[in-house]
Amino acid sequence: MTLRLDPLDPASDAEVVHAWVVEDRAQFWMMQDHTLEEVREVYEWIAEQPTHAAYLVRDDDRPVALFQTYDPRAEEVGEHFAVLEGDVGIHFMLAPATLARPGFTAEVVGFLAQQVFADPAVRRVVAEPDDRNAKAVALVQRLGFELGPVITLSTKPARLAFWTREAYESSLAKNTSA
Repeated sequence: MTLRLDPLDPASDAEVVHAWVVEDRAQFWMMQDHTLEEVREVYEWIAEQPTHAAYLVRDDDRPVALFQTYDPRAEEVGEHFAVLEGDVGIHFMLAPATLARPGFTAEVVGFLAQQVFADPAVRRVVAEPDDRNAKAVALVQRLGFELGPVITLSTKPARLAFWTREAYESSLAKNTSA
């Protein structure tokens, strides 16, 4: 498997993303009722923001995940905790599975963590999965995020989660010594 992170191009990638976000399993992405044009517009807006970025993770040339980063100060979530210098917010969604690949989610998430923490300015990754999405909350906890409080956003009850550079590097050290 050869993973790479490509900036999402709303003009050419909206169809792929639209197909993912309208599925039942994507209910927590909150775009199930969006048309293709609305999805394209959302990602055009994101592309225009200096505080946001969207990417497709590709395995060779096949899109396998959607990944977004943002400055928490530019989002509602930033009003609910003390945003620190070096904080980066993330959103992540795997593509629908087309075949069973044990360990695939962990591999993609590890790749994304490596990409984010490759920037020395990043001190902490912030996630805010919907608290009703038990799978997402369990995933961030397994990764090493420290769970914070449940907060009420305009769109969802969100569980704050924080992954410091130190915790990330400690997990890398444990995995390489095992």
